[in-house]
Amino acid sequence: RQQRARRMGGNQRAYTELAKIYDDLGLAKYGLQVCPMPVGIRPFSSGRYFFESLTDPDATVNQIEKFSAHDAERYGDWMLMWLRAGSVFKNYLLSPPPSFAELAKSLEGTDEEYDFYRLLTTPQKILLDEYFESEDVKTALSNVIEGPPSSAMMNMYIASLIAVTADVQIRGLDGYLKGGMGSLTQALAAAGRKFGVEIRTSSPVAQIAVRDGRSQGVILEDGTEISAPIVLSNADPKRTFLKMVPARELPEDFLRAICAIKMDGPCAKVNMVLAEEPRFIGTPSSFTPLQRTFYTLVPSLEFAERCYDIAKFGEIPEELWVDCVVSSNADDSLAPSGKHILTCFVQYVPYRLRQGTWDEQRELLGDRVVKKITEYAPNVPNAIIARQVLTPLDLERTYGLTEGNIFHGDLRLEQLFFMRPVPGWSQYRTPIDALYLCGAGAHPGGGVTGAPGHNAAHQVLRDWKKGRFRRASHRSRNGTGGAASAVQQQPSKEHV
Repeated sequence: RQQRARRMGGNQRAYTELAKIYDDLGLAKYGLQVCPMPVGIRPFSSGRYFFESLTDPDATVNQIEKFSAHDAERYGDWMLMWLRAGSVFKNYLLSPPPSFAELAKSLEGTDEEYDFYRLLTTPQKILLDEYFESEDVKTALSNVIEGPPSSAMMNMYIASLIAVTADVQIRGLDGYLKGGMGSLTQALAAAGRKFGVEIRTSSPVAQIAVRDGRSQGVILEDGTEISAPIVLSNADPKRTFLKMVPARELPEDFLRAICAIKMDGPCAKVNMVLAEEPRFIGTPSSFTPLQRTFYTLVPSLEFAERCYDIAKFGEIPEELWVDCVVSSNADDSLAPSGKHILTCFVQYVPYRLRQGTWDEQRELLGDRVVKKITEYAPNVPNAIIARQVLTPLDLERTYGLTEGNIFHGDLRLEQLFFMRPVPGWSQYRTPIDALYLCGAGAHPGGGVTGAPGHNAAHQVLRDWKKGRFRRASHRSRNGTGGAASAVQQQPSKEHV
């Protein structure tokens, strides 16, 4: 089973290209270090635990055998299904999305065809019931983000992560970043400056300057206008087109499609500084600090479904799905000796509350997260030194994530591939000439891969070679008096 799974994960195309982004930017020489993520632990309130090895399938099979011999036998086929389907998505990570006809043709008659369409359309709960008999195993192997177990919404995204992870682990590029996620942005900034990039922080963009259907640059909130022949927006589609571009510059049908994007992401974050390491029940005493880093707290799939239903109607569930990362165990530079950082990804919570406001309910959410963690790590409440609660509204206010959606739009069937961000505009271009989308709202979606930006940059280069910007410059000289001189020099790949 292990050999079959490895063969299915052996397509090196996406691995090579994803690693190429890392290598081309020279991120390692700018200090980016990855700590491997060896296991994920799911403790149960009964005191039992399940850990899934992310590098050793046999170790995971041994864990499953504690719950069900039947399920241990089925695990290889389960992973093969995900790897096959994920390999399809993975092959399109670093290219513009295919049309439906192109996708169907590429799949016809292949081993991947059935698994791809099955995962694309079948709720994860149904798949788990088909393969496994133990409810604990089903819960432990479930992998849903933002969508409920009764939905197929995130299946393809999860499948692509599994397939890509099988490859990038070869290079050690999957795991925790030493120094936290900020180390990635710092490395990117250092790489950019080497290529001549000027970076302005604390400089919010109020509007994209558009004249005669063409972007001319951006206008900052302080009134400063920065002229540019090409503009790429890493903001989500709703923020880009509903807040930064005047409505009169966009077609009505395009605006309606943007408004209809589903993105009321049901997640929140809670960060804590602790006086001691959380002691989660069931964690083997032999585990290293790195192995004691990632915990998922969800007692059952029925529990998860109930949480989603409560949040769907604008309520904060009494109990929550909580992913815990003891990040200081993976990287002891994040906290003073003896202290620890615990970061929590929380689902499901509503963006729009039925009663009250998030400013009023913020600490209630934090209290409920701590309550859930206490069931599995009783020492946490008395160890809290500081706590930060980021509601969906805080994610929008602080990080510009419209409706708190970390993926810039749900990764559901009708918002994938050639329908992302909206049908007819999946090639990173927009109805505004020389304005491109390069963030997670474009194909292939969210996740820290660099793929949307890579694809958007290459689309700009293709359009330049076709003369799109030179033609626009000529039109400008003849009639509109725009920034013609700004496009006389061809941009290099580095500048893009």
